[in-house]
Amino acid sequence: MRPNTMKALEKSHPKEGLWMVQAPVPEIGPDEVLIKINKTGICGTDIHIWNWDDWAAATVPHPMITGHEFAGEIVEIGRDVTGLAVGQRCSGEGHLIETDSRQSRAGKFHLDPGTRGIGVDEQGAFAQYLKLPAFNVIPLPDDIPDDIGAILDPLGNAVHTALSFDLLGEDVLITGAGPIGIMAAAVARHAGARNVVITDVNPDRLFLAEHVVPSVRPVNVSREDLNDVVHELGLRQGFDVGLEMSGNQAAMDQMVEALVMGGKIALLGIPPGKSPVDWSRIVFKAITIKGVYGREMFETWYKMIAMLQNGLDVSRVITHRFAVDDFAQGFETMKSGQSGKVVLNWS
Repeated sequence: MRPNTMKALEKSHPKEGLWMVQAPVPEIGPDEVLIKINKTGICGTDIHIWNWDDWAAATVPHPMITGHEFAGEIVEIGRDVTGLAVGQRCSGEGHLIETDSRQSRAGKFHLDPGTRGIGVDEQGAFAQYLKLPAFNVIPLPDDIPDDIGAILDPLGNAVHTALSFDLLGEDVLITGAGPIGIMAAAVARHAGARNVVITDVNPDRLFLAEHVVPSVRPVNVSREDLNDVVHELGLRQGFDVGLEMSGNQAAMDQMVEALVMGGKIALLGIPPGKSPVDWSRIVFKAITIKGVYGREMFETWYKMIAMLQNGLDVSRVITHRFAVDDFAQGFETMKSGQSGKVVLNWS
């Protein structure tokens, strides 16, 4: 018999931090499942909520159980659910959509303007149990462990961004060596890119990038000129594709300058506030820019699971693991800028 209450990490008060609480175990509806959480990843969004910055204060109601990166197993199924089973291991898409928008009715679920996020708008995955629409459940194959299942959400961001354009034989520049940027580098190499360069100013993150993706060329732009790297690699005009992961305007400007005429940019990083953009430079270089949000539902999930089963290895991007009772240490580690992905163990 399932318990009535559960351990959960909650934004209980409008100030810095999260609080461990006893919360009611969710009651599921006819189209939902109840998932026992085994592992969760700490996301940059969770750090914003922990810090209670301007975005979090304006966006997240409280009290709110946070978290949206998870792996677990189904322990209860709604009466109308088909194709899933109790005991099945799973992760899940944390964007909860409506079905009446033009985008959803066209099958472009990830573009639904009514999307709500678990752990942001709805009670989330930093808990022993999570209720989730069966539509959002992603079954986990036996050869994908819970640690990787818990970071499929950010890996999906990397895959969605990296596969925005054809990478086969292309020279790729990635700005921002956070965990998603590093995983995008791994995806780019797996997808057949010729050269992959990743830039940052944090030496720890660049060291991790090379550890996770040995064939990547890390560049600390505070110490090394990107133009010299272009010449070192023998690139006649520059990079074909840019993946902007940093949210840093200087990095974006540098990317525009480093691209070939007709180059393409997939933009995942979010600059704080408004940023000045030299649009004339972008127009005269005939650059294509695509904004990327979340994952394509559900093609991105299909692609990343297929790649993981076909040799894509991002396991070393997980640098720290903590028991959930040590969550504060996990958040401090993530905030330090000296980690990759941090995973909390709920088992």
